[in-house]
Amino acid sequence: MVNLIIELSKYLMLILFACYTYICFTALGKRKSEKRQKRMLRRQQKLIFLIHLYAYAVIFAVQRKPEVFIHYAMQVVLLCGILVIYKYIYKRASGLVVNNMCMLLAAGFIILYRLDPDKAVRQFQIAVAATAVTLIIPFFIHKLHFLDRLAVVYAITGIALLVAVAVLGAESYGANLSFTVAGVTLQPSEFVKILFVFFTASMLYHSTEFPQVVKTTVVAAIHVLVLVVSKDLGAALIFFITYLIMLYVATRKISYFAGGLAAGALASVVAYKLFYHVRVRVTAWKDPLVVIDNEGYQISQSLFAIGTGGWFGMGLYRGMPDIIPVVDQDFVFAAISEEMGGLFAICLLMVCASCYLMFLNIAMQMRDQFYKLLALGLGTVYGFQVILTVGGAIKFIPSTGVTLPLVSYGGSSLLATFVIFAIIQGLYILREDQMEEEEVWDGKKSGRAGRKAQKKGYRAFSKGRSDSAV
Repeated sequence: MVNLIIELSKYLMLILFACYTYICFTALGKRKSEKRQKRMLRRQQKLIFLIHLYAYAVIFAVQRKPEVFIHYAMQVVLLCGILVIYKYIYKRASGLVVNNMCMLLAAGFIILYRLDPDKAVRQFQIAVAATAVTLIIPFFIHKLHFLDRLAVVYAITGIALLVAVAVLGAESYGANLSFTVAGVTLQPSEFVKILFVFFTASMLYHSTEFPQVVKTTVVAAIHVLVLVVSKDLGAALIFFITYLIMLYVATRKISYFAGGLAAGALASVVAYKLFYHVRVRVTAWKDPLVVIDNEGYQISQSLFAIGTGGWFGMGLYRGMPDIIPVVDQDFVFAAISEEMGGLFAICLLMVCASCYLMFLNIAMQMRDQFYKLLALGLGTVYGFQVILTVGGAIKFIPSTGVTLPLVSYGGSSLLATFVIFAIIQGLYILREDQMEEEEVWDGKKSGRAGRKAQKKGYRAFSKGRSDSAV
């Protein structure tokens, strides 16, 4: 009976997730009527809860523990709370972004509970705290109009946090990533990424002249160099690419972008020569099966898991993702592919892609250059992190040790991603207000033009009557 439940559930979840993904890109198309848009978003929400329900039905069928029901109910309450908060408190918020955040969060809860229930419970607790902490952020983004004048504050705070980690941080997998305060482990680079985007947007908003670009580049280079000293090269790569893209969009100079890529290529060669763990990851990437007993074990097991899962997956609890080292963080994509299927994993990537496209859409439609660069930078941080995580799991690029946002286990990553989504919601609300103001202004202008035309017509009509009378 359990095998039948597992077999049916994997196909049901795949069909439902495919429908959800289809609605994502349908909603991104031409502007729909408000009624139709709401109907599509409600369908997405039903699909989220159905996928979540089927997955936990399998988990209960396998584990047969009453606490599974309790954890399932608590997660449903959290997801409902997020949807209700953005529906009634932030009525102009993007329903698609909220739905995608809940869908990715639900997928993370499912796979983490299957891998390690204790970590899934901790992830849930962090998600509750993150929801409470980030609830006020869209309001601040919408109301505070001096954020573009705090570039020095962003730079000093970010560099200070990174230096603190480089000096005091605990080493993990060859890099200084985090430190513990009052029993809570924090990875500051996750939050400094956001401050870095604010800093870059602020600097390039005020000027894109060469001296300003030089100053901005120097401070950005300090961020990256401190990360390199900490051996946190995955985060350093995200900072570097984010800066290059923001610089190119702000200045429109291909020479800056090309020069940055050349400098990055040179820096990667230097990092390979200097750091042993970089050489280990490159060796594992080039041919993991040759060194499967040592450096290539992790990536080899990831590839075996993805290949074993095929298109439709083995089904929850039928695979062996547990044998992949750090599977709940860096290689969660492989675990999803093995048990829930390659098609399910592709749908997950498409949902991440729709989030990124939504971020870019908001960036393109913002009138203020600061907000435009801010949305672009945050979108690049999110999108590039997804590429690094998935690329490492499928051997497209060497593993960089970064997590899949909202899905992988990790408190700092989860909270930072909540902050990014909350900022994006604030920018979306700001954009909606701007569009409404423009519509009202255009309506007033057209109204005045109409009244003038009526007056002209009346005068012409009166003149015609008087001429005919003569």
